[in-house]
Amino acid sequence: MSLPGVFNESGDLAVGIHRATLAETMERFVGGPRRNIVARRLERVYRLAQRTGHVNRFIVFGSFVTAKLDPNDVDIFLLMDDSFDVERLSPELHLVFDHAAAQNVLGASVFWIRRAAALGGEDQTVAYWQVKRDGTRRGILEIIES
Repeated sequence: MSLPGVFNESGDLAVGIHRATLAETMERFVGGPRRNIVARRLERVYRLAQRTGHVNRFIVFGSFVTAKLDPNDVDIFLLMDDSFDVERLSPELHLVFDHAAAQNVLGASVFWIRRAAALGGEDQTVAYWQVKRDGTRRGILEIIES
């Protein structure tokens, strides 16, 4: 696991793409009633996305991977294999890939693309999610298989 032990002065992870398993992520970022709820949402989305068999990279960013005590939701970016076909999914799995449904039903803000759409390459596309709205950068988390 490459998760830093402390957050920077802004409450963010150190700039970079930190890798951890789902279990390590849950251990590191749960704590307090609201965080526990959001962590369970992340776990549900992770498990649903993995059931597609097409997840190439699973990235978590935003307030969940900060020092914020009460994150509103969990922000996720999925890089899917080129053969991924959202139209072939069951209704339950389809929720993950419909942004509004994911937000309203799963409590997660999910963005996704296929690998072929990763302009500048996978690494550059993933690194983009380190940029905050104010233009500064923060660390993000890539959940890897154990």
